[in-house]
Amino acid sequence: MRISSKVAAAGFGAVALAAMAVAQDRPESILPPGFGDPAARPAARPSATPTAAAPRSPVARPGPAPTSPVPGGAVLPSDPAGAVVQPLPTPTPAPIPSATPSPVDPRLLARYEMPAYARRSLATVGLSQDMPADAFGAADGGFIETLMRHTPAPLPSRWLSMLLRRTLAAELDTPAGLNGADYAAERAWLLLRMGESVVARGVVERVDNRDYTPKLYQVAMNAMLATGDPGGLCPLAEGGLRATGEVGWVFAQPICAGLTGQGEAARAQFQATRRRRLAGGIDVLLAEKVMGAGGQGRRAVTIEWDGVDRLTPWRFGLANATGVTIPETMFATTGAQVRYWQALSPMLAPAARLTLAEAAGAQGVLSSTALVDLYGMVAGDDDAPSAATAAAQDLGTAYAGRTADARLAALRDLWGADPSYGRLVLTAHAAARQPVRADLAEADRIVASLLSAGHDRTAARWAQAVKTGGDGWAMIALSDPDSTTRFGEGDVQDYASSGDAMRKRQLFLAGLAGLGRIAPDQAQRTAESLGVPLGAETNWTRALDRAVRADEPGTVVLLAAVGMNAANWRGVSPVTLYRIVAALRGVGLDGEARMIAAEALARG
Repeated sequence: MRISSKVAAAGFGAVALAAMAVAQDRPESILPPGFGDPAARPAARPSATPTAAAPRSPVARPGPAPTSPVPGGAVLPSDPAGAVVQPLPTPTPAPIPSATPSPVDPRLLARYEMPAYARRSLATVGLSQDMPADAFGAADGGFIETLMRHTPAPLPSRWLSMLLRRTLAAELDTPAGLNGADYAAERAWLLLRMGESVVARGVVERVDNRDYTPKLYQVAMNAMLATGDPGGLCPLAEGGLRATGEVGWVFAQPICAGLTGQGEAARAQFQATRRRRLAGGIDVLLAEKVMGAGGQGRRAVTIEWDGVDRLTPWRFGLANATGVTIPETMFATTGAQVRYWQALSPMLAPAARLTLAEAAGAQGVLSSTALVDLYGMVAGDDDAPSAATAAAQDLGTAYAGRTADARLAALRDLWGADPSYGRLVLTAHAAARQPVRADLAEADRIVASLLSAGHDRTAARWAQAVKTGGDGWAMIALSDPDSTTRFGEGDVQDYASSGDAMRKRQLFLAGLAGLGRIAPDQAQRTAESLGVPLGAETNWTRALDRAVRADEPGTVVLLAAVGMNAANWRGVSPVTLYRIVAALRGVGLDGEARMIAAEALARG
């Protein structure tokens, strides 16, 4: 079985003012102060009029929100840095105008409305059929929202990240008690935090404009920012301003006028907005630069980063939209997801995206095929740096070298002494072209590379060529889809990893037990000898068990993501791995369970 991921291309430009501020470990709330408590409804929508004369930042800086409990009294874990993800608001209805200036003839209006047959239902919203529509079964909508708001992102696991993306992007039935547009907003918000900007935008755009809620306007603003499309704001600008009053929609008015060639109107609107002092400094200059991109600008706008304290989504998006180089120091103030947005940005030259793309590949944001395509563009770019061109040439040789030895030598050059996981993802399809040879020093690395892209049966062909008790042998033991072998305590104890041997044995046991490839009594004895409490129960494990019994794969995936609450694989406990693998297997996601178990050995 081969499991693959697909990534679409990002669009041009980006705009969003008051949405999520990107913190060091993850974005903050996209909400202004006062929206932190999910149980409280705001009394009124924010006003577009500033309360003070001094310019203010267009990005809100709310304080942290309290952790929300799940049913049964469990407290969901926070992120590795200790901060809790600020939840989205419980939206209030959009304000109704007090009077209509001039009535419109209904017969005339009907000619411009979307016909009934073209309107999309809010009962089911999403992009694909990668998950059943009832993937969350009868789970409470508030519980599902709570899980999404508290999922730590990005996740340490490439394979769980890809599975979570597929779940969030699928055409899913809206749970009872939730508005379909708000449900789409929750999913898109988590996708943005994962670095999946393109998919997040796709989910947002599956809702008709007439059905937007304040919450969806807020998330849509961020999605347009992350994918870089100021033009995408224009159909939403008027409604967004009415519904939320956010500063971003105020500035969207002159920006959209400028992008549509209405130069005089754009300049007049921009000057009027600027006089209100809603924002200042680089934020206003970037807005002016985007406005002038419509060809009606009368003066050049120079962007200087001196004195800028951090890279906000507004600054990131508008800088990318206008080709403004963002200093590397600015990315130290953001979360890793912003780098993944950047990796998906076609505005950057292919060579400039290589390192970012490999990191995104390790995260699951980019597939192995997408990485190879990017290197192919570099190979055809005469202006690419020599190091990037050399790597692209090595990759070409690894694929199409005349002999197996030449292809292997190219792989060695690409891997170096200690390759990143992203580099293993990049070379996965090239590794598949290597003939099976016994006693090959790179055998374990070839197996890890193959499994990073889901080549499980190709990896299984190396079973007789890898060293028994080594990393490659253990990864094949977990990933082989056709294996009927039952392993025992001796197999686990004899596993001699190239890294932390005790931890690798614990993870190996967890994978075998979760996949049912070791007898329960053998698993228990081995767990006791290794100090792994496989039978430990918590509210999280009980919630997983309930979701498995109810056959709710979507709920299982979300709970698995919540449970993998760590900055990297070193922070994922063997017990957590065991529970996640067993639960995924229990709802029919066997392939993903095997890949996650093998990934733990490759990266743990």
